[in-house]
Amino acid sequence: MYFNPFYQPAIPPHQFYRPYTINAPILRSYPPVDIKIFEMSVKTFRLLMAQGSILLDRLGDVQFARKIMSAAQQGKQVEVDQLIKTIGLKVPVITKFTPTGVNFTLATHPAQLVSLNCCTLSITMKWGQ
Repeated sequence: MYFNPFYQPAIPPHQFYRPYTINAPILRSYPPVDIKIFEMSVKTFRLLMAQGSILLDRLGDVQFARKIMSAAQQGKQVEVDQLIKTIGLKVPVITKFTPTGVNFTLATHPAQLVSLNCCTLSITMKWGQ
């Protein structure tokens, strides 16, 4: 066979890797959890869901839906808002519409919570192509 005058192994020697250190996780102290505001938000959102259900039931009426769509098609925002107010919801409703759809935003009254408005329910529906 072939003679190698210089001794060099065909396989390089095993390289040793420096051991890496694992840093211990930083222990953080968090304040205790206070769920009072979250609890109020859940209760308030249930009211919004109930009001949204009433809105959808009323929009399911064919004659009422025709009135809403007709007024919206003519661009009569005030008339659409008045029709929505006739439903008798307990929460304010902001209505925005386009030729292809309508968006109802139900929000809680700011007076219900001490600091701010906690919840918003947005209902978006398609009514055209």
